[in-house]
Amino acid sequence: MFSRAAWSLMLRKGALGTRGMHSPGARRGEKMPPYTNCHAQRSYPMPDEPFCTELSAEQQALKEKEKGSWTQLSHAEKVALYRLQFHETFAEMNRRSNEWKTVMGCVFFFFGFTALLIWWQRVYVFPVKPITLTDEWKAQQLQRILDMKGNPVEGLASRWDYEKKQWKK
Repeated sequence: MFSRAAWSLMLRKGALGTRGMHSPGARRGEKMPPYTNCHAQRSYPMPDEPFCTELSAEQQALKEKEKGSWTQLSHAEKVALYRLQFHETFAEMNRRSNEWKTVMGCVFFFFGFTALLIWWQRVYVFPVKPITLTDEWKAQQLQRILDMKGNPVEGLASRWDYEKKQWKK
């Protein structure tokens, strides 16, 4: 909510140019020579400015050679010209990263931390089990219900054979 308000305020005051409005992340005045605000993305692959603006003498000679016939350029020179204009190729933009390993590591870390927290709570926070949840108590309660012949028509006592002292088959 706050970021939206700040964004609309910056647009109204003219803090960002047209390039900043069309490409997220591009800001005026953040240039680091010899690079510009070139933000090539898959959604916006043709940036307004070339990747490298301040050229060395060798690069300027290559730019002059570019104005001639491209058949005279070698493959390495074409690649160097491409690198002056763009930061990455589509293959480099689309390559897989190993970020999933970091994400999975964080997920497993928090699973382990949560398991330790639950174990600590069971040992030190929660009270001990009530006596009524022990197996001996449950067996005594069942025997009491059978002795009282509770609900002998359709209930638990109807499935108990009182003569053989075992469950009916």
